[in-house]
Amino acid sequence: MTAIILVTLLLGLLPYLIGGEESVLSKNRTGNVEPTILDFWIARLVLNILGYATFFVPGALIVRYLKNIKYNESAGPGCLSNAIVLCIFGKEAEKSSSEEGTTNPVDQEPSSFNYVLNLCFCFAGLQGSYLTWGVLQERIMKHEYGKTETEQGEFFTNSQFLVFVNRILALCIALTVIFVRPQPRHTAPLYKYSYSSISNIMSSWFQYEALKYVSFPTQVLAKASKVIPVMLMGKVVSKKTFEYYEYFTAAMISVGVSLFLLTSGDDKKAHSNVTTISGVILLVGYMLFDSFTSNWQGELFSKHKMSSIQMMAGVNLFSCLLTSISLMEQGGFFSASAFMLRHPDFVFHAVILSICSATGQLFIFHTISSFGAVTFIIIMTMRQGFAILLSCVIYGHPVTFVGLCGILIVFAALYLRIYANQKKRAQKQRLQASQSTSKV
Repeated sequence: MTAIILVTLLLGLLPYLIGGEESVLSKNRTGNVEPTILDFWIARLVLNILGYATFFVPGALIVRYLKNIKYNESAGPGCLSNAIVLCIFGKEAEKSSSEEGTTNPVDQEPSSFNYVLNLCFCFAGLQGSYLTWGVLQERIMKHEYGKTETEQGEFFTNSQFLVFVNRILALCIALTVIFVRPQPRHTAPLYKYSYSSISNIMSSWFQYEALKYVSFPTQVLAKASKVIPVMLMGKVVSKKTFEYYEYFTAAMISVGVSLFLLTSGDDKKAHSNVTTISGVILLVGYMLFDSFTSNWQGELFSKHKMSSIQMMAGVNLFSCLLTSISLMEQGGFFSASAFMLRHPDFVFHAVILSICSATGQLFIFHTISSFGAVTFIIIMTMRQGFAILLSCVIYGHPVTFVGLCGILIVFAALYLRIYANQKKRAQKQRLQASQSTSKV
C-alpha cells in the first residue's frame, strides 16, 4: 500500500512540475517568444498520460491486489466492503447463481415496423442533439466575452473544463433517472467503465491535435472512413464477424460521404493544405481510440445487459474523475472559475451546452445497445454530410455534381444494407419459427 501511495504522489507531481516550470520560463522571457517543450504534441501527450496515470496506475495495482487475495470471498457486510466489491468484482456471482436452473427464452425479434421506427428515432435524436451541440460549442469557443465598444473581450480556451461540465451534468441526470425509475440489476464491475471513459477522452484529444497537422481532405477522409476501423475493432474486442456486404456498404458510405464533403461547403478554404507525419500519427490514434470506445460499450451491453442510463452513469463517473484530476494538476479549475466570475453569461452557455451533450449521450447509448457500434458510427458519419447539406439549404450554397453523386452513393449503400439486414432477419425469424414448431 505504501508503494501505491508513493507512485500516486510521484505521478501527481510530475505534470504540475513540468507545467509549472514551463509557465515560469515563459513568464520570465521577454521579447521574442521562444518555443517551449509543451509546444510539441508529444510532450503534451506525455503530460496528459502522466496526469491520467495518477488515477489508473494506483487503481490497477489496487484491483490486481484485491483480485489476488479474493477479497469478494472474505468481504464483510459493511457499506465500504459492498462498495469495493461492486467496483472491483461486480455482481457476477449473484447473476450466475440466479440464472442456474432457468432456461433462457428465445429472444423475440422486434417487428420490422418497430425496428425501423426505433432506428429513425435514434437517427433524429443523434442528428438534432449533436448539430445543436456543435453550434453551441462553436458559439462558446469563438465568442469574445466581455467585448464592448471601449474594451477588448477575451476568449474561453479551456476546452477540458467544458468536457468536465458536460460530464458532471450528464452524471447528475443519469443518477437522478436511476433513483426515480427502476433499472435492471447491475452486474458489471464499475472499473470496466473506465476503459471507455479514457478512450473517449483520448480520442477527443487526438482529434483536436490532429487538426493542427493535417489538410482538410485528410480530415474528411479520416472522419468518413471511421466505419471500417470500427468493424475491425469489433473483431478484436467482441470477436464479431461481419458479412461481405457489410464491408462493401461501409466502403460505399465512406466514399460517398468523402465525395460530398470534399466538394461542398466553404470549410476547405480555411484549412491547411499540408498533411505532416505527425498529423497522420495523430489521426491513427484518434481512429483507434474512437473505434474502441463504441465497441467496448457494445461489449458491456451484450455481456452485462445494463440499461443505457446505467451505462451513461458509469462512463460519466469515470470521465468526471479523470478530467477533474487533470484540471486540478494543471490549474484549470482556478482559471475557469475566474473566467466565470468575470463573465456570468458564460455559465448560461455552458449549462445549455451540457444539456445538449447529455441528451446526445442518451441517444448514443440507446443506439449502441439497440443496434450496435457499427450502426451508431454510420449515423454519426452521415452527420458530417448532413450538417453541410443543411448549410447548403439554409445559406444557398451550391451542391456540385460530384457531391450529388456522393449523396446518391450513400443512399444506395444504406438501401443495400437495410435490404440485406431485412433479408437476414426474415431468414432468422423463419428458422426460429421452424424450430418452435418442431419442438411442438
